[in-house]
Amino acid sequence: MRKLWQPIDNAPLIIFRIFFGFLLAAESFGAILTGWLRKILVEPTFTFSHIGFEWLQPLPGYGMYAYYVLMGIMGISVMLGYKYRWTLGIFTILWTGIYLMQKEAYNNHYYLLVLVCIIMLLQPANKYASIDAKNNPAIKSLTMPQWCSWIMIFQMIIVYFYATVAKFYPGWLEGTFAKNLFTPMTGFPIIGPVFKEHWFHLFITYSGILFDGLIIPALLWRKTRTIALIASLLFHLFNSATLKIGIFPYFALSFAVFFYAPETIRRLFFKSKPVVEEPADPFQINKKITVFFILFFTFQLLMPLRHWLIKGDVLWTEEGHRLSWRMMLRQRSGYVTFNIIDRKTKEQWSHLFDDEVTYKQRGLLTSKPDAMWQYAQRLKKEYAQKGKDVSIYIDAYVSVNNGPQRQLLDPKVDFAEAKWDYFWHNDWILLYDEKGNLIEKKD
Repeated sequence: MRKLWQPIDNAPLIIFRIFFGFLLAAESFGAILTGWLRKILVEPTFTFSHIGFEWLQPLPGYGMYAYYVLMGIMGISVMLGYKYRWTLGIFTILWTGIYLMQKEAYNNHYYLLVLVCIIMLLQPANKYASIDAKNNPAIKSLTMPQWCSWIMIFQMIIVYFYATVAKFYPGWLEGTFAKNLFTPMTGFPIIGPVFKEHWFHLFITYSGILFDGLIIPALLWRKTRTIALIASLLFHLFNSATLKIGIFPYFALSFAVFFYAPETIRRLFFKSKPVVEEPADPFQINKKITVFFILFFTFQLLMPLRHWLIKGDVLWTEEGHRLSWRMMLRQRSGYVTFNIIDRKTKEQWSHLFDDEVTYKQRGLLTSKPDAMWQYAQRLKKEYAQKGKDVSIYIDAYVSVNNGPQRQLLDPKVDFAEAKWDYFWHNDWILLYDEKGNLIEKKD
């Protein structure tokens, strides 16, 4: 424990802060310039927030543009080290709001960004090469406790470990997901034609497992570190070009600075930074920080395991999927019909939703059980406002990884009355055995 508080050169943390702030700004302004913000948070009349946060909806008019401009300004301020904890704190709150506000464009790196923002709020990342240190020389420092590097490394260990474990299922190992993902990309310049080849799908499948499983050990071992860095560059740049996943490839690459000796990073990025003499005394142990990170990482270690305690296959039910680093594992498609019955008049009709949702929202609504439940609750409220007391029955069929379509929800359940279970299996999600036979519910 005491070794974690031993002073080391803070160059890795300082350059990471600069990279990090730049990427925060790039994510914010990029969302505006690429049209992502317009499609996901401006054009929709509502968003599918995380359950429990339905009250968290996009600002009207041009409000979300101002929201993202503010986030971009906060990112630049973090990069420059200006009012560091205030600006990063504001960004963290705003970004967490975006994460909770919508599931239509859910991406694991959004969750990772929340976690790293929290970590960086507790890091002394503004004590060198920052406006804060220039304005207040008393806070300037050339060193940091060794734990500042190790918690960043441990964060990535969690991400890559669970990403590796999650890939050990037939749909990945047989190359099915890679085939579904890359076959439509055959028009990609130069290398597009190979995207339809079976050998390429298997290459992506097993190189993905090997990369996720070995990249951290390879970066930690000095003899393989540079090879691992080159492999990371190739892997993440390929993902950036083909999968269009925003800043995540570059965000993941930026963690490499913590695997190299601090002196190496200092020589590479801060040539004029004074050399840190061998320190005599470690920093004083902060028990509050220690307890916080124990709880912080315990939460992260347990969350990906929770689906094992929930009935059914997480690939089918989606229960326990989020916050678990189950990245790029499945594609879902389907169709859904919302059948309405007026309890008073017994009149029946199907509610047509195509004009109420965007293309992106339709993909979510027709494939994910939580979105179907949420939409049913929305319909219940809308009809209640019109003076109608209704029952809502859902007819939904879904395919995972282009497999056979199966009925997802119990058609006999009135979703105007159905409750959402945050922690365990929702019995109105139908379950199937390995042969695809419906598992009858026990009364």
